[in-house]
Amino acid sequence: MSQKKSTIILSIVIVLLAQLACNIPSNSSTPDPFATLNGLYTASALTLEAVGTQSGFTATPGLPLPTVTLGGSVTATNTPIPQVTVPVSRCDAASFISDVTFPDGSQVTRNNSFTKVWRFQNIGTCAWTTSYALAFTSGDLMNGPAAVALSRNVNPGEYADIPVTLTAPNIDGKYRGYWKLRNASGVLFGIGAQADTAFWVDVKVTGPGYIAYEFAPNYCNASWSNSSAALPCPGAEGDVNGSVLKLNEPVLENGVKDDEPGLLTLPQDKRNGIISGQYPPYTVQTGDRFRTIIGCQHNSQKCDVIFRLDYRFNGQIKTLGSWHEIYEGKFFPVDLDLSGLSGQTVNFILVVSANGGNSSDNALWLNPQIARQGNPPPPTATPTSTSTSTPTPTATVTSTPTITATATVTATPTLTATPTNTVIP
Repeated sequence: MSQKKSTIILSIVIVLLAQLACNIPSNSSTPDPFATLNGLYTASALTLEAVGTQSGFTATPGLPLPTVTLGGSVTATNTPIPQVTVPVSRCDAASFISDVTFPDGSQVTRNNSFTKVWRFQNIGTCAWTTSYALAFTSGDLMNGPAAVALSRNVNPGEYADIPVTLTAPNIDGKYRGYWKLRNASGVLFGIGAQADTAFWVDVKVTGPGYIAYEFAPNYCNASWSNSSAALPCPGAEGDVNGSVLKLNEPVLENGVKDDEPGLLTLPQDKRNGIISGQYPPYTVQTGDRFRTIIGCQHNSQKCDVIFRLDYRFNGQIKTLGSWHEIYEGKFFPVDLDLSGLSGQTVNFILVVSANGGNSSDNALWLNPQIARQGNPPPPTATPTSTSTSTPTPTATVTSTPTITATATVTATPTLTATPTNTVIP
């Protein structure tokens, strides 16, 4: 509103207030406050309407009017100047409509390509030409391009599906990359009231894996000790020097029995007592993760310990992570990425220390292991020795034909009686 209009309104209000003040009688009779206020409101409204008609602007409905203190005096307050709302127009502005593919939290397989597609509406006053592009701004690029040109023009009010092809990282985890649109002059713009908010792609990368090393079954391959002396393996439960035992069915703080093996580690019975086990050398690969569940053993109500995973490399011991646990009926899952040690051969060290005085600090590592990404290697074929038989010379029996004597039958002549003629007398 111009200064001239504001001056007119203020002048009118002052005149009305003066008239009201003059109309208040000086005697003891009390004027009707409702009639006075009603007249003032009506006069003000009519005056504002007349000014608006003449000056070409429209007053905002519900405009606050001067306040009047009833009695012998009149108090005027500043009247707000009507505000005219003018929509702000932008050349380049986008409205996010939906995730066409891979909404937030979608799972993708590591090292696999996938195409993310957003749907937008052009809510600006300028057309998006093929000189416009989708541009990466921050976060995880996921092997994507720095920018992708639009495939067609998008006029104001139109919708467009804008894709980008990415490749999932080779390490499990959550990844998010932020993107904006870029106009032909190289100026970035996005979504939101100010058209400056980035949009994103958010995925969870997973894939096949297997257990590369188990700590519980190999616990006696480690060198266990307290702060000053070596400890036997397996140890004895309740040993004041500290002990380590393998439990086939450990019982967690909440009383649940687990069927996975666990390591029960008891620090030395002294203030801030400690127990540690250094394992044989292990070569770390990219994507390897240390996983376990830690807590106090069931019924160890005064348990208050600090778990720690250390490693030794080139004679130096460094800590990868530490966790404080007390007996409160809960347990804590540990999932630690070891990729920072990829290619190095290290000695992992499991450490438990009493947090203050030792009092049944039975600390439990549930199935500590190193999980490795990918498919397990094929089993190594063990060569089977084939026994070769040495031929043994065998005497060959030659059968000699047996001569069988055959009896020769000699025919013996048979005497035949020959009749003799007899002379009858």
